[in-house]
Amino acid sequence: MATPRLKQKYQKEIMSALKEKFQYKSIMEVPKVEKICINKGMGAAVADKKLIDVAVEEISTITGQKAVATKSKKAISNFKLRENQPIGVRVTLRGDRMYEFMDRLMSIALPRVRDFKGVNAKGFDGRGNYTLGVKEQIIFPEISIDKVTKISGMDITFVTSAKTDEESFELLKAFGMPFATNKN
Repeated sequence: MATPRLKQKYQKEIMSALKEKFQYKSIMEVPKVEKICINKGMGAAVADKKLIDVAVEEISTITGQKAVATKSKKAISNFKLRENQPIGVRVTLRGDRMYEFMDRLMSIALPRVRDFKGVNAKGFDGRGNYTLGVKEQIIFPEISIDKVTKISGMDITFVTSAKTDEESFELLKAFGMPFATNKN
């Protein structure tokens, strides 16, 4: 299997650029994307059990890796929710699959969002991780719009080894993450 395009870009260009910018002593200090976690909460699955199977299928198709159903930790009677009831779907990508997904997300999926002006630069958590919310799963070309029964969003979290948000921002920007220009 060929090395993913973004992985080559990271090794050839991004590492040296970040090492120079932040004055790291060792190449091992340069931040990297460790994993991408994709999470999809399906609150409507309490009433319709098939929604979980559909969501698992969709996320697995988008990422190329089998997604798993997440179960509720405790019962909440107001929401008609029982303990251990499937309520969401998640998948964690690492290695080459992570780079492939990141490439497809930035170059194909995000530009397909209506009125796209860039992703919000406020999604950092203070520890160098970035979370991005996607409102519709149909922005991914792998999803056939004819087969979609319910449009739902998902959270995509980029877990990096960066110590600060600034380092993480520069890392993701170097990969080509289309951050919105206005930071207000």
